[in-house]
Amino acid sequence: MSIVRGTSEDMKQSCGSLHPLDKAAFPEPEPLCIFGTGDLGRSLGLRLLQSGYRVVYGSRRPHSCSPLPQGAEVMTHAQAAQSANLIFICVHREHYDFMKTMEHHLIGKVLVDLSNNLKKDIYPEANAVYLQRLLPEASVVKGLNTLSAWALQNGLLAGKQVYLCGESGEAKYAVSQMATKLGLTVLDKGSLSAARELEDFPLKLFPEWRLPLSIAVGITAFFFFYLFIRDVIYAYVEEKTEISYRIMVSLANKVFPIVALIMLSLCYLPGVIAAFFQLYRGTKYRRFPNWLDCWMLCRKQMGLVALGYAFLHAIYTFIIPIRYAFRHKFISEVVDEIKNNNITPFYFDNTKAWGADSFLSLGILGFFLFILLGLTSLPSVGGSLSWREFSFIQSKLGHLTLFICTAHGYIYGWNKFLLPSNYKWYTPPGYMLCLIVPSVVLVLKLLLLLPCVDRTLTRIRQGWERSQPKEEMVEIKATNL
Repeated sequence: MSIVRGTSEDMKQSCGSLHPLDKAAFPEPEPLCIFGTGDLGRSLGLRLLQSGYRVVYGSRRPHSCSPLPQGAEVMTHAQAAQSANLIFICVHREHYDFMKTMEHHLIGKVLVDLSNNLKKDIYPEANAVYLQRLLPEASVVKGLNTLSAWALQNGLLAGKQVYLCGESGEAKYAVSQMATKLGLTVLDKGSLSAARELEDFPLKLFPEWRLPLSIAVGITAFFFFYLFIRDVIYAYVEEKTEISYRIMVSLANKVFPIVALIMLSLCYLPGVIAAFFQLYRGTKYRRFPNWLDCWMLCRKQMGLVALGYAFLHAIYTFIIPIRYAFRHKFISEVVDEIKNNNITPFYFDNTKAWGADSFLSLGILGFFLFILLGLTSLPSVGGSLSWREFSFIQSKLGHLTLFICTAHGYIYGWNKFLLPSNYKWYTPPGYMLCLIVPSVVLVLKLLLLLPCVDRTLTRIRQGWERSQPKEEMVEIKATNL
């Protein structure tokens, strides 16, 4: 026991003697100021405290504001501004005027504007530009406005990209150093003229998904009403049969595979069109039309939408045997056979068996490849693949998937293409219409695979131009050799 007490006393003495050195080795954390005690301000302060900073809040009511993160200080705006060089503005634009009254406290300070608007173009100028004009002696930096309070609270910041813009390079450097310490990846967007663009980022609502979703909804609506007229309305008018119950499952399960196949073919059609553009122009250095550029940029989203419809088709197909209508029809047929004393063995059609098994196996294989394409389009999976591996899966296996799913549709039609009873009110079946686009894509792709065409296209994509001078052609050939 005496040994322990002696050791304890020695430690106290040594700690007391090293206290000045401790202060020098571990200086007081850098203070940062936050104007605003709302959700965003509190969440940002919590993350800064956890990163080793000292946080000071500026509030209009420092003695009655909402609870703040433990360890943070709160005082008036003027007092808080004097205590730090870096100030985060977490208030709405309509409340900026209070800073004009304390302009002399903000001279030379770095103000980080995190504000966003509810709609685009509410004000004639960006919030950060207005703040800089309001406080010309301060250095305003627009940034971190794409971070949500939820992401800050839950620490979902590792590797997340944020944008900065401002007139002062030193101010942007100071903010980027702080953001890097929080685990963020910083991208400099230049001067404050880019502030409007940064403030519009949080207002975007799935911009890459708008075109694919619009096309999918349009195709879905068209085929739903088309098949509704051919199946339900036709049966009611011509056959006096009420089959409206089929809308929920049977009709939907016809629409989903149609949309999935068309959307999948639309993923590969722009690539084929682009190849023919390059063959026609004889160069790869001319830009494609804007409509083709937009189409090619959203091919990934089109493929994922198609995969979603394929999933719905698989689920709906799986539940068909448990439907009441299916079970009722099956039991009624068995009862009718028993009542009629029909003991004749049921004839087994080998051709139909081949058709049914081929139809099912192609559907399963196509769905498997569909899932594989969707998985490799995810950044976490695609990033682990080399470019050649990624290209092989998305291009070679993608076209194979399109071929298998198209063959799945043709086998479904089997000999129904020639039956006049399938053309209700002289209209073709829905599956026949949906095979047009994928068939066109496959035929065009087959033309591009012809040796003479493929050789020319490869040379164009390697830099050859049809109308280039002979000297340049000699240089390109020498480089390829």
